[in-house]
Amino acid sequence: MSGVHKYPTISFHISPREREEIEAKILASGLSKKDYFVRSCIYNRVCVVGKKELVYQLVEELKIMQTNIREVTEEFEKAEIYLTPEGLEDMRNDCLDMLKAILWVLDGAKYLWQDKQEKSPDSGNC
Repeated sequence: MSGVHKYPTISFHISPREREEIEAKILASGLSKKDYFVRSCIYNRVCVVGKKELVYQLVEELKIMQTNIREVTEEFEKAEIYLTPEGLEDMRNDCLDMLKAILWVLDGAKYLWQDKQEKSPDSGNC
């Protein structure tokens, strides 16, 4: 049958701010949106083991944040602020979302540098 899906759709409403935070976590996880939501719902925790590609992606995000923060710092030093309050708030939220997402990824991978007696994600710790 045309127009009939094999599996049901799950949907819900979120605020724009919640969406920004979720999108940052999805980006940091390296997972597809579908896989991220399924794992989050089923396991209530998403463990991520960084791949080279993911690390490069995070580094690029950090470079963008560094550039933005440097530009704002220079504006503050010159007392020539060109950012609107809304623009500054958007930049703050973007940086905060990405920093939270990176900390979240690092928390999921901390078994790599902590005591060897701790379990890895493959052993059921996650």
